[in-house]
Amino acid sequence: MYKVLIVEDEEMIRKGLTYTFDWNDMNCVLVGEAKNGKEGLEKIEELKPDIVLTDVSMPVMGGIDMLKKSISSQNYCAIIISGYNEFHLAKQAIQLGVTDYLLKPLEHEQLCTALQSAIKKIKEKEDLQSLESKIKGSAVQEPVVDLVPNTNNASEHVANIMDFIAENYSKKIVIQDIVDELGMSSTYLHNKFKKETKQTITEYLNRYRIQKSIELMKNEEGKIYTIATEVGFQDYKYFISVFKKYVNCTPSKFMSYINRDGGTGTSSH
Repeated sequence: MYKVLIVEDEEMIRKGLTYTFDWNDMNCVLVGEAKNGKEGLEKIEELKPDIVLTDVSMPVMGGIDMLKKSISSQNYCAIIISGYNEFHLAKQAIQLGVTDYLLKPLEHEQLCTALQSAIKKIKEKEDLQSLESKIKGSAVQEPVVDLVPNTNNASEHVANIMDFIAENYSKKIVIQDIVDELGMSSTYLHNKFKKETKQTITEYLNRYRIQKSIELMKNEEGKIYTIATEVGFQDYKYFISVFKKYVNCTPSKFMSYINRDGGTGTSSH
């Protein structure tokens, strides 16, 4: 459940939102309310809400000043509500990164849509934070995760399979190519590889290709769709699917983080 705080000086509006809106249906829980920005700051600090629904014009402290003092440090999503004569404040609100700007009187569908947008934004932040944690836990030029097992203790046949993949991963590979190269039965090679690596040959090939794609992205070598082709994925959508499976985010999100962290690589999609 996402925690919501209402900051609104008009009691009728505040209580109306509290008691007439189905917060549970939006996967939200109302954790508190405040009647001005000063009280709002105290509640934000105390309750750590995920979403703050706030009026613009209030006594003691307005919504814009409250956001300026807290939104960057407390990391919540804000939804602004205001009257028509206050719409000139929308620009300031946008600069502060508010999720939505709603006009009074509030309509049920508008608020639902604004909450959905806020929840989507929260999930995106959580995904990015998860990715950042993984990357920060790695050396700068190392892949995010160790996708490929260590080959030091591999038997001769398994090592030969790994060598074949390392030399040919950028090309189209079918298992029969490996079978023909090594001159062993398909069943024997599959069983031997699975026993030693705990994964199939196809899984290893996909992991190896994704590992190589990560290295290219970190070195800012090309756009995502060209990198996909370079590491042997002929189907771009399949590449995205496999990347998400092993890295837990899309290639574009990974590239966005790399760029934001100081790189200048170009992403696509």
